[in-house]
Amino acid sequence: MLARLARLFHRPASAPVWVEPAELHRWLAGEGAPIVVDVRGPDEFSGPLGHIDGARNIPLGELPAHTQALAAEGRPLIMVCLTDKRSSQAAAELVAAGMRDVAVLRGGMKLWRETIG
Repeated sequence: MLARLARLFHRPASAPVWVEPAELHRWLAGEGAPIVVDVRGPDEFSGPLGHIDGARNIPLGELPAHTQALAAEGRPLIMVCLTDKRSSQAAAELVAAGMRDVAVLRGGMKLWRETIG
């Protein structure tokens, strides 16, 4: 599975890289887990859908202030929001800022909860 993810991250930056919920769930359980960045507001992050265990809450508007720190960690990033609209915007901004290894959780927290629970 890590080889498949590595191939995803080495595609051209013109298209978003998408990760399915089940794939991310397996990846988080293994070695080399990515950093999950939830770009929803704090009220959504702690709201009824909750968040992925270990996710960092960095609202979309605050993301530029954290870009250097995230890049310095040298780990892949998975962007998450309610559906995947804000997270795909966040991923595009990070890629435009020169970051690599950025992906979007397809379907966001809605699909995560439907798929993973």
